[in-house]
Amino acid sequence: MYLRLLWDLYKLKRNSLKNSAQIKKLQQKKLKKLLHYAYENSEYYQMAFKRAGISEKNIDQIPLNQFPSIDKEILLQHYNEIVTKKEICQEEMKKFDENSSNQQNYLKDYHIVHSSGSTGIAKYFIYDKKAWYEMLLGIIRGALWGMNMIEILKLLAEKPRILYIAATDGRYGVAMAVHDGIKGLKASQEFLDINTRLDQWTKKIIDFQPNIVIGYPSAIKLLAEQMEKDNIHYQLKRVISCGEPLVPGLGTFLEQHFRCSVINFYGASESLALGLEEKEKEGMILFDDLNIIEVEHNEMYITCLYNFTQPLIRYHLTDKLILKEETEQSYGFSRADVLLCRNEDVLWFERMDGTREFLHPLSIEGFCIEGLLNYQFVQTSIKTFEIRAEIAGNTKKEMIAKEIENLINPLLKEKRLEDIWYGIVFIDSILPEEKTGKKKLIIRKEESRKEIENKGRKNKEIDKKESDKKWEEKNLEQVRKKRKEQKEQNRKKKNKEVFI
Repeated sequence: MYLRLLWDLYKLKRNSLKNSAQIKKLQQKKLKKLLHYAYENSEYYQMAFKRAGISEKNIDQIPLNQFPSIDKEILLQHYNEIVTKKEICQEEMKKFDENSSNQQNYLKDYHIVHSSGSTGIAKYFIYDKKAWYEMLLGIIRGALWGMNMIEILKLLAEKPRILYIAATDGRYGVAMAVHDGIKGLKASQEFLDINTRLDQWTKKIIDFQPNIVIGYPSAIKLLAEQMEKDNIHYQLKRVISCGEPLVPGLGTFLEQHFRCSVINFYGASESLALGLEEKEKEGMILFDDLNIIEVEHNEMYITCLYNFTQPLIRYHLTDKLILKEETEQSYGFSRADVLLCRNEDVLWFERMDGTREFLHPLSIEGFCIEGLLNYQFVQTSIKTFEIRAEIAGNTKKEMIAKEIENLINPLLKEKRLEDIWYGIVFIDSILPEEKTGKKKLIIRKEESRKEIENKGRKNKEIDKKESDKKWEEKNLEQVRKKRKEQKEQNRKKKNKEVFI
Protein backbone atom coordinates (compact mmCIF):
# COMPACT_ATOMS: atom_id res chain seq x y z
CA MET A 1 0.00 0.00 0.00
CA TYR A 2 2.81 2.42 0.92
CA LEU A 3 4.75 1.80 -2.30
CA ARG A 4 1.56 1.99 -4.36
CA LEU A 5 0.71 5.36 -2.78
CA LEU A 6 4.16 6.74 -3.65
CA TRP A 7 3.89 5.48 -7.23
CA ASP A 8 0.39 6.94 -7.69
CA LEU A 9 1.59 10.20 -6.12
CA TYR A 10 4.41 10.34 -8.67
CA LYS A 11 1.95 9.83 -11.54
CA LEU A 12 -0.41 12.50 -10.20
CA LYS A 13 2.46 14.96 -9.75
CA ARG A 14 3.28 14.60 -13.45
CA ASN A 15 -0.01 16.32 -14.29
CA SER A 16 1.38 19.56 -12.86
CA LEU A 17 4.00 19.52 -15.65
CA LYS A 18 1.41 19.32 -18.44
CA ASN A 19 0.42 22.37 -20.44
CA SER A 20 -3.07 23.84 -20.57
CA ALA A 21 -4.13 21.93 -23.70
CA GLN A 22 -3.07 18.60 -22.18
CA ILE A 23 -4.93 19.35 -18.94
CA LYS A 24 -8.12 20.25 -20.84
CA LYS A 25 -7.90 17.01 -22.82
CA LEU A 26 -7.57 15.08 -19.54
CA GLN A 27 -10.53 16.98 -18.07
CA GLN A 28 -12.76 16.18 -21.05
CA LYS A 29 -11.86 12.49 -20.89
CA LYS A 30 -12.78 12.30 -17.20
CA LEU A 31 -15.89 14.48 -17.67
CA LYS A 32 -17.36 12.27 -20.41
CA LYS A 33 -16.89 9.20 -18.21
CA LEU A 34 -18.59 10.97 -15.27
CA LEU A 35 -21.53 12.28 -17.33
CA HIS A 36 -22.29 8.88 -18.85
CA TYR A 37 -22.05 7.19 -15.46
CA ALA A 38 -24.36 9.75 -13.83
CA TYR A 39 -26.88 9.41 -16.66
CA GLU A 40 -26.93 5.62 -16.38
CA ASN A 41 -26.85 5.27 -12.59
CA SER A 42 -28.43 8.38 -11.01
CA GLU A 43 -32.22 8.75 -11.19
CA TYR A 44 -32.00 12.49 -10.58
CA TYR A 45 -29.37 13.28 -13.21
CA GLN A 46 -31.06 11.17 -15.89
CA MET A 47 -34.31 13.04 -15.28
CA ALA A 48 -32.59 16.47 -15.11
CA PHE A 49 -30.57 15.81 -18.28
CA LYS A 50 -33.65 14.69 -20.24
CA ARG A 51 -35.53 17.84 -19.17
CA ALA A 52 -32.62 19.89 -20.54
CA GLY A 53 -32.79 18.02 -23.87
CA ILE A 54 -29.69 15.95 -23.15
CA SER A 55 -29.74 12.27 -24.09
CA GLU A 56 -27.18 9.51 -24.04
CA LYS A 57 -26.63 10.09 -27.77
CA ASN A 58 -25.80 13.81 -27.62
CA ILE A 59 -24.29 13.95 -24.12
CA ASP A 60 -20.74 14.19 -25.49
CA GLN A 61 -21.57 17.15 -27.75
CA ILE A 62 -23.26 19.42 -25.16
CA PRO A 63 -20.94 22.00 -23.51
CA LEU A 64 -20.75 21.63 -19.73
CA ASN A 65 -22.18 25.10 -19.09
CA GLN A 66 -25.45 23.98 -20.76
CA PHE A 67 -25.96 21.15 -18.29
CA PRO A 68 -28.35 21.86 -15.41
CA SER A 69 -26.72 22.96 -12.17
CA ILE A 70 -27.59 21.85 -8.64
CA ASP A 71 -27.23 23.49 -5.25
CA LYS A 72 -27.49 22.52 -1.59
CA GLU A 73 -31.30 22.70 -1.60
CA ILE A 74 -31.53 20.27 -4.50
CA LEU A 75 -28.93 18.05 -2.86
CA LEU A 76 -30.91 17.87 0.39
CA GLN A 77 -34.24 17.34 -1.36
CA HIS A 78 -33.09 14.71 -3.88
CA TYR A 79 -30.13 13.14 -2.10
CA ASN A 80 -31.24 9.50 -2.45
CA GLU A 81 -31.95 9.99 -6.18
CA ILE A 82 -28.62 11.77 -6.83
CA VAL A 83 -26.34 9.07 -5.38
CA THR A 84 -25.60 6.14 -7.66
CA LYS A 85 -25.63 3.36 -5.06
CA LYS A 86 -29.05 2.06 -4.00
CA GLU A 87 -27.88 1.09 -0.50
CA ILE A 88 -27.09 4.72 0.40
CA CYS A 89 -29.90 6.52 2.25
CA GLN A 90 -29.64 10.04 3.64
CA GLU A 91 -31.83 9.32 6.67
CA GLU A 92 -29.89 6.18 7.58
CA MET A 93 -26.61 8.03 7.07
CA LYS A 94 -27.69 10.70 9.53
CA LYS A 95 -28.51 8.07 12.16
CA PHE A 96 -25.14 6.40 11.55
CA ASP A 97 -23.35 9.75 11.90
CA GLU A 98 -25.05 10.47 15.21
CA ASN A 99 -24.23 7.07 16.69
CA SER A 100 -20.72 6.27 15.43
CA SER A 101 -17.15 7.51 15.80
CA ASN A 102 -15.47 9.75 13.22
CA GLN A 103 -13.23 6.96 11.96
CA GLN A 104 -16.03 4.45 11.26
CA ASN A 105 -17.08 4.05 7.63
CA TYR A 106 -20.72 4.00 6.58
CA LEU A 107 -21.68 0.51 5.34
CA LYS A 108 -17.97 -0.33 5.77
CA ASP A 109 -17.00 1.13 2.39
CA TYR A 110 -17.99 4.81 2.47
CA HIS A 111 -16.38 7.86 4.06
CA ILE A 112 -18.88 10.46 5.25
CA VAL A 113 -18.10 14.17 5.43
CA HIS A 114 -20.74 16.50 6.79
CA SER A 115 -20.94 20.21 6.37
CA SER A 116 -23.68 22.28 7.99
CA GLY A 117 -22.09 25.71 8.03
CA SER A 118 -24.67 27.66 10.01
CA THR A 119 -27.82 26.41 8.34
CA GLY A 120 -28.57 23.96 11.13
CA ILE A 121 -29.15 21.13 8.63
CA ALA A 122 -26.26 18.76 7.95
CA LYS A 123 -25.31 18.21 4.30
CA TYR A 124 -23.65 14.85 3.73
CA PHE A 125 -20.97 14.24 1.14
CA ILE A 126 -20.02 10.63 0.64
CA TYR A 127 -16.87 9.17 -0.89
CA ASP A 128 -16.33 5.53 -1.81
CA LYS A 129 -12.86 4.02 -1.25
CA LYS A 130 -11.59 4.85 -4.75
CA ALA A 131 -12.75 8.49 -4.60
CA TRP A 132 -11.34 8.89 -1.08
CA TYR A 133 -7.98 7.52 -2.23
CA GLU A 134 -7.82 9.87 -5.24
CA MET A 135 -8.74 12.80 -3.01
CA LEU A 136 -5.99 11.84 -0.52
CA LEU A 137 -3.44 11.78 -3.35
CA GLY A 138 -4.55 15.31 -4.29
CA ILE A 139 -4.16 16.51 -0.72
CA ILE A 140 -0.73 14.88 -0.29
CA ARG A 141 0.42 16.40 -3.60
CA GLY A 142 -0.74 19.80 -2.40
CA ALA A 143 0.90 19.45 1.02
CA LEU A 144 4.22 18.55 -0.62
CA TRP A 145 3.85 21.02 -3.49
CA GLY A 146 7.11 22.26 -4.99
CA MET A 147 9.05 19.17 -3.91
CA ASN A 148 10.27 16.54 -6.37
CA MET A 149 10.02 12.83 -5.58
CA ILE A 150 13.62 12.61 -4.37
CA GLU A 151 12.98 15.44 -1.89
CA ILE A 152 9.72 13.78 -0.82
CA LEU A 153 11.42 10.41 -0.25
CA LYS A 154 14.17 12.11 1.74
CA LEU A 155 11.55 13.88 3.89
CA LEU A 156 9.66 10.64 4.51
CA ALA A 157 12.88 8.82 5.39
CA GLU A 158 13.36 11.34 8.20
CA LYS A 159 10.02 10.24 9.70
CA PRO A 160 8.14 13.56 9.76
CA ARG A 161 6.25 14.50 12.92
CA ILE A 162 3.04 16.24 11.92
CA LEU A 163 0.92 18.34 14.27
CA TYR A 164 -2.64 19.05 13.20
CA ILE A 165 -4.49 21.94 14.89
CA ALA A 166 -8.22 22.15 14.21
CA ALA A 167 -11.65 21.02 15.34
CA THR A 168 -11.36 17.24 15.64
CA ASP A 169 -14.66 16.28 17.26
CA GLY A 170 -16.74 15.71 14.15
CA ARG A 171 -16.71 14.37 10.60
CA TYR A 172 -14.77 17.35 9.32
CA GLY A 173 -13.45 16.41 5.90
CA VAL A 174 -10.01 17.97 6.22
CA ALA A 175 -9.39 16.42 9.65
CA MET A 176 -10.38 12.98 8.40
CA ALA A 177 -8.30 13.34 5.24
CA VAL A 178 -5.26 14.61 7.16
CA HIS A 179 -5.49 11.63 9.52
CA ASP A 180 -5.68 9.11 6.66
CA GLY A 181 -3.04 10.91 4.58
CA ILE A 182 -0.50 10.99 7.41
CA LYS A 183 -1.26 7.34 8.18
CA GLY A 184 -0.65 6.44 4.54
CA LEU A 185 2.74 8.16 4.57
CA LYS A 186 3.71 6.36 7.80
CA ALA A 187 4.43 9.67 9.54
CA SER A 188 3.99 10.38 13.24
CA GLN A 189 0.95 12.51 14.00
CA GLU A 190 -0.50 14.42 16.91
CA PHE A 191 -3.87 16.18 16.99
CA LEU A 192 -4.30 19.41 18.92
CA ASP A 193 -8.00 20.14 19.26
CA ILE A 194 -8.79 23.81 18.86
CA ASN A 195 -10.88 23.60 22.04
CA THR A 196 -7.81 22.72 24.13
CA ARG A 197 -6.94 25.45 26.64
CA LEU A 198 -4.20 27.72 25.37
CA ASP A 199 -1.99 27.12 28.42
CA GLN A 200 -1.79 23.42 27.45
CA TRP A 201 -0.51 24.05 23.93
CA THR A 202 3.10 24.57 24.99
CA LYS A 203 3.35 21.16 26.69
CA LYS A 204 1.99 19.50 23.56
CA ILE A 205 4.63 21.24 21.43
CA ILE A 206 7.53 20.40 23.75
CA ASP A 207 6.48 16.76 24.13
CA PHE A 208 5.84 16.07 20.44
CA GLN A 209 8.44 18.34 18.76
CA PRO A 210 6.64 18.59 15.37
CA ASN A 211 8.49 19.52 12.20
CA ILE A 212 5.36 19.98 10.06
CA VAL A 213 2.26 21.87 11.23
CA ILE A 214 -1.15 21.66 9.55
CA GLY A 215 -4.24 23.58 10.64
CA TYR A 216 -6.42 26.65 10.53
CA PRO A 217 -4.22 29.67 9.78
CA SER A 218 -5.67 31.58 12.75
CA ALA A 219 -4.82 28.62 14.99
CA ILE A 220 -1.27 28.39 13.60
CA LYS A 221 -0.88 32.10 14.28
CA LEU A 222 -1.93 31.50 17.90
CA LEU A 223 0.65 28.70 18.09
CA ALA A 224 3.38 31.01 16.82
CA GLU A 225 2.46 33.70 19.34
CA GLN A 226 2.32 31.17 22.20
CA MET A 227 5.73 29.76 21.25
CA GLU A 228 7.13 33.29 21.18
CA LYS A 229 5.62 34.01 24.59
CA ASP A 230 7.08 30.80 26.07
CA ASN A 231 10.45 31.37 24.37
CA ILE A 232 10.24 28.24 22.21
CA HIS A 233 12.16 28.60 18.96
CA TYR A 234 12.85 26.01 16.30
CA GLN A 235 12.51 25.68 12.56
CA LEU A 236 9.74 23.73 10.86
CA LYS A 237 10.06 22.03 7.50
CA ARG A 238 6.63 23.15 6.28
CA VAL A 239 3.41 24.87 7.38
CA ILE A 240 0.15 23.93 5.66
CA SER A 241 -2.89 26.14 6.32
CA CYS A 242 -6.38 24.89 5.53
CA GLY A 243 -10.00 25.10 6.64
CA GLU A 244 -10.31 28.89 6.42
CA PRO A 245 -8.86 31.74 4.31
CA LEU A 246 -5.26 32.77 4.82
CA VAL A 247 -5.62 36.55 5.19
CA PRO A 248 -3.10 38.79 3.39
CA GLY A 249 0.14 39.18 5.33
CA LEU A 250 -0.40 36.20 7.64
CA GLY A 251 1.43 33.84 5.29
CA THR A 252 4.49 36.09 5.37
CA PHE A 253 4.33 36.28 9.17
CA LEU A 254 4.21 32.49 9.47
CA GLU A 255 7.07 32.06 6.98
CA GLN A 256 9.27 34.45 8.94
CA HIS A 257 8.39 32.95 12.32
CA PHE A 258 8.79 29.28 11.44
CA ARG A 259 11.47 29.89 8.77
CA CYS A 260 9.87 27.60 6.22
CA SER A 261 7.49 27.64 3.25
CA VAL A 262 3.75 28.03 3.84
CA ILE A 263 1.23 26.21 1.64
CA ASN A 264 -2.33 27.54 1.74
CA PHE A 265 -4.63 24.63 0.85
CA TYR A 266 -8.08 25.21 -0.67
CA GLY A 267 -10.79 22.59 -0.31
CA ALA A 268 -14.46 22.11 0.49
CA SER A 269 -16.61 19.24 1.69
CA GLU A 270 -17.89 18.90 -1.88
CA SER A 271 -14.32 18.23 -3.05
CA LEU A 272 -11.60 18.27 -0.42
CA ALA A 273 -8.84 18.88 -2.99
CA LEU A 274 -9.60 22.04 -4.99
CA GLY A 275 -6.26 23.82 -5.13
CA LEU A 276 -3.55 25.66 -3.24
CA GLU A 277 -1.76 28.96 -2.92
CA GLU A 278 2.03 28.83 -2.80
CA LYS A 279 2.80 32.51 -3.38
CA GLU A 280 0.25 35.14 -2.51
CA LYS A 281 0.89 37.32 -5.56
CA GLU A 282 0.50 34.42 -8.00
CA GLY A 283 -2.98 33.48 -6.81
CA MET A 284 -4.56 30.08 -6.25
CA ILE A 285 -3.49 27.10 -8.35
CA LEU A 286 -6.59 25.02 -9.14
CA PHE A 287 -6.36 21.23 -9.45
CA ASP A 288 -7.91 20.98 -12.91
CA ASP A 289 -7.08 17.28 -13.13
CA LEU A 290 -9.48 16.58 -10.23
CA ASN A 291 -12.24 19.17 -10.77
CA ILE A 292 -13.71 21.54 -13.30
CA ILE A 293 -14.46 24.97 -11.86
CA GLU A 294 -16.66 27.42 -13.76
CA VAL A 295 -17.41 31.03 -12.91
CA GLU A 296 -20.52 32.59 -14.43
CA HIS A 297 -21.93 35.97 -13.40
CA ASN A 298 -19.67 35.90 -10.32
CA GLU A 299 -21.12 32.52 -9.27
CA MET A 300 -18.90 29.45 -8.81
CA TYR A 301 -19.81 25.96 -10.01
CA ILE A 302 -17.77 22.81 -9.37
CA THR A 303 -17.81 19.46 -11.13
CA CYS A 304 -15.90 16.86 -9.14
CA LEU A 305 -14.25 14.46 -11.62
CA TYR A 306 -13.37 11.63 -9.24
CA ASN A 307 -16.50 11.02 -7.13
CA PHE A 308 -18.86 8.65 -8.96
CA THR A 309 -20.87 7.57 -5.90
CA GLN A 310 -22.22 11.07 -5.28
CA PRO A 311 -21.77 12.89 -8.57
CA LEU A 312 -21.63 16.66 -8.20
CA ILE A 313 -22.10 18.15 -11.66
CA ARG A 314 -22.13 21.95 -11.80
CA TYR A 315 -22.71 22.17 -8.05
CA HIS A 316 -23.13 25.78 -6.94
CA LEU A 317 -20.60 26.85 -4.30
CA THR A 318 -21.10 30.10 -2.40
CA ASP A 319 -17.36 30.86 -2.37
CA LYS A 320 -16.37 33.78 -4.57
CA LEU A 321 -13.62 33.15 -7.10
CA ILE A 322 -12.14 35.14 -9.99
CA LEU A 323 -10.42 33.08 -12.69
CA LYS A 324 -7.25 34.58 -14.10
CA GLU A 325 -6.61 34.77 -17.82
CA GLU A 326 -4.27 32.15 -19.22
CA THR A 327 -0.67 33.36 -19.52
CA GLU A 328 2.70 31.72 -19.90
CA GLN A 329 3.12 30.16 -16.51
CA SER A 330 4.95 27.30 -14.86
CA TYR A 331 1.82 25.10 -14.59
CA GLY A 332 -0.94 24.15 -16.99
CA PHE A 333 -3.41 24.41 -14.12
CA SER A 334 -5.77 27.39 -13.96
CA ARG A 335 -5.12 30.20 -11.52
CA ALA A 336 -7.63 32.23 -9.60
CA ASP A 337 -8.08 34.81 -6.91
CA VAL A 338 -10.30 33.44 -4.18
CA LEU A 339 -12.13 36.19 -2.33
CA LEU A 340 -12.07 35.75 1.43
CA CYS A 341 -15.39 34.09 2.09
CA ARG A 342 -14.79 33.91 5.81
CA ASN A 343 -12.37 36.21 7.56
CA GLU A 344 -12.88 35.97 11.30
CA ASP A 345 -10.54 36.43 14.20
CA VAL A 346 -10.90 34.27 17.26
CA LEU A 347 -13.09 35.39 20.15
CA TRP A 348 -10.85 36.49 23.03
CA PHE A 349 -12.16 36.60 26.59
CA GLU A 350 -10.67 37.52 29.95
CA ARG A 351 -11.15 35.35 33.04
CA MET A 352 -11.65 36.68 36.56
CA ASP A 353 -7.94 36.11 37.32
CA GLY A 354 -6.91 38.25 34.34
CA THR A 355 -5.74 35.38 32.11
CA ARG A 356 -6.98 35.26 28.53
CA GLU A 357 -8.57 32.42 26.58
CA PHE A 358 -10.10 32.14 23.12
CA LEU A 359 -12.92 30.46 21.28
CA HIS A 360 -12.23 29.65 17.66
CA PRO A 361 -15.12 30.27 15.23
CA LEU A 362 -14.73 26.84 13.61
CA SER A 363 -14.98 25.08 16.96
CA ILE A 364 -18.43 26.57 17.49
CA GLU A 365 -19.61 26.44 13.90
CA GLY A 366 -21.71 23.55 12.74
CA PHE A 367 -24.68 23.54 15.11
CA CYS A 368 -27.10 20.92 13.81
CA ILE A 369 -30.31 21.77 15.66
CA GLU A 370 -33.64 21.09 14.04
CA GLY A 371 -35.48 24.37 13.55
CA LEU A 372 -32.33 26.53 13.80
CA LEU A 373 -31.99 28.16 10.37
CA ASN A 374 -29.06 30.49 10.98
CA TYR A 375 -26.96 31.91 13.77
CA GLN A 376 -24.25 34.45 14.52
CA PHE A 377 -21.96 35.31 17.43
CA VAL A 378 -21.69 38.91 18.60
CA GLN A 379 -18.88 39.74 21.01
CA THR A 380 -20.09 42.58 23.19
CA SER A 381 -17.12 42.82 25.59
CA ILE A 382 -14.14 40.81 26.87
CA LYS A 383 -16.50 39.02 29.27
CA THR A 384 -19.76 38.79 27.32
CA PHE A 385 -21.18 37.70 24.00
CA GLU A 386 -24.56 36.99 22.50
CA ILE A 387 -25.82 34.40 20.05
CA ARG A 388 -28.26 35.64 17.44
CA ALA A 389 -30.57 32.87 16.26
CA GLU A 390 -32.89 32.73 13.27
CA ILE A 391 -35.45 29.96 13.59
CA ALA A 392 -38.31 28.42 11.63
CA GLY A 393 -41.70 29.96 12.31
CA ASN A 394 -43.21 26.98 14.12
CA THR A 395 -40.16 26.27 16.30
CA LYS A 396 -40.25 26.79 20.05
CA LYS A 397 -37.64 29.29 21.21
CA GLU A 398 -37.24 27.57 24.57
CA MET A 399 -36.26 24.30 22.90
CA ILE A 400 -33.68 25.95 20.63
CA ALA A 401 -32.21 27.95 23.52
CA LYS A 402 -31.83 24.77 25.59
CA GLU A 403 -30.09 22.94 22.73
CA ILE A 404 -27.67 25.85 22.21
CA GLU A 405 -26.86 25.97 25.91
CA ASN A 406 -26.14 22.22 25.87
CA LEU A 407 -23.53 22.85 23.18
CA ILE A 408 -21.98 26.06 24.50
CA ASN A 409 -21.75 25.35 28.23
CA PRO A 410 -19.44 22.30 27.99
CA LEU A 411 -17.16 24.25 25.66
CA LEU A 412 -16.91 27.16 28.10
CA LYS A 413 -16.22 24.70 30.91
CA GLU A 414 -13.46 23.01 28.92
CA LYS A 415 -11.84 26.40 28.37
CA ARG A 416 -12.36 27.45 32.01
CA LEU A 417 -14.57 30.32 30.84
CA GLU A 418 -17.54 29.59 33.11
CA ASP A 419 -17.56 33.19 34.35
CA ILE A 420 -18.19 34.46 30.81
CA TRP A 421 -21.81 35.54 30.32
CA TYR A 422 -23.77 35.03 27.11
CA GLY A 423 -27.32 35.57 26.00
CA ILE A 424 -29.43 34.13 23.17
CA VAL A 425 -31.33 36.63 21.02
CA PHE A 426 -33.91 35.54 18.44
CA ILE A 427 -34.11 37.71 15.31
CA ASP A 428 -36.07 37.56 12.05
CA SER A 429 -33.15 37.04 9.65
CA ILE A 430 -29.35 37.13 9.41
CA LEU A 431 -28.28 38.60 6.08
CA PRO A 432 -25.06 37.73 4.21
CA GLU A 433 -22.37 40.22 3.28
CA GLU A 434 -22.94 41.70 -0.16
CA LYS A 435 -19.28 41.26 -1.19
CA THR A 436 -18.80 37.59 -0.34
CA GLY A 437 -22.33 36.25 -0.41
CA LYS A 438 -21.75 34.68 3.02
CA LYS A 439 -22.78 35.85 6.41
CA LYS A 440 -20.17 36.60 9.04
CA LEU A 441 -20.11 34.04 11.80
CA ILE A 442 -18.61 36.54 14.26
CA ILE A 443 -19.15 40.28 14.57
CA ARG A 444 -18.02 42.64 17.31
CA LYS A 445 -19.66 45.50 19.17
CA GLU A 446 -16.82 46.37 21.51
CA GLU A 447 -14.17 49.00 20.81
CA SER A 448 -10.67 48.76 22.20
CA ARG A 449 -9.51 51.41 24.68
CA LYS A 450 -7.11 52.78 22.10
CA GLU A 451 -9.87 53.10 19.53
CA ILE A 452 -12.09 54.83 22.07
CA GLU A 453 -9.28 57.21 23.00
CA ASN A 454 -8.57 57.91 19.35
CA LYS A 455 -12.25 58.44 18.73
CA GLY A 456 -12.46 60.73 21.75
CA ARG A 457 -9.41 62.66 20.61
CA LYS A 458 -10.88 62.97 17.16
CA ASN A 459 -14.20 64.18 18.61
CA LYS A 460 -12.33 66.81 20.65
CA GLU A 461 -10.55 67.99 17.51
CA ILE A 462 -13.88 68.16 15.70
CA ASP A 463 -15.45 70.05 18.64
CA LYS A 464 -12.55 72.52 18.63
CA LYS A 465 -12.86 73.12 14.90
CA GLU A 466 -16.60 73.60 15.19
CA SER A 467 -16.06 75.96 18.11
CA ASP A 468 -13.44 77.96 16.17
CA LYS A 469 -15.74 78.06 13.19
CA LYS A 470 -18.64 79.33 15.31
CA TRP A 471 -16.34 81.95 16.91
CA GLU A 472 -15.19 83.15 13.48
CA GLU A 473 -18.78 83.31 12.25
CA LYS A 474 -19.80 85.26 15.36
CA ASN A 475 -16.93 87.73 14.94
CA LEU A 476 -17.65 88.08 11.26
CA GLU A 477 -21.28 88.82 12.04
CA GLN A 478 -20.24 91.47 14.58
CA VAL A 479 -17.91 93.06 12.02
CA ARG A 480 -20.68 93.09 9.43
CA LYS A 481 -23.07 94.68 11.98
CA LYS A 482 -20.58 97.41 12.87
CA ARG A 483 -19.92 98.15 9.19
CA LYS A 484 -23.64 98.36 8.56
CA GLU A 485 -24.09 100.74 11.51
CA GLN A 486 -21.15 102.82 10.30
CA LYS A 487 -22.60 103.05 6.81
CA GLU A 488 -25.97 104.11 8.26
CA GLN A 489 -24.32 106.81 10.37
CA ASN A 490 -22.36 108.08 7.36
CA ARG A 491 -25.51 108.16 5.26
CA LYS A 492 -27.43 110.19 7.91
CA LYS A 493 -24.52 112.57 8.30
CA LYS A 494 -24.31 113.10 4.53
CA ASN A 495 -28.07 113.75 4.28
CA LYS A 496 -27.84 116.25 7.16
CA GLU A 497 -25.07 118.16 5.40
CA VAL A 498 -27.07 118.29 2.17
CA PHE A 499 -30.15 119.58 4.06
CA ILE A 500 -28.15 122.39 5.68
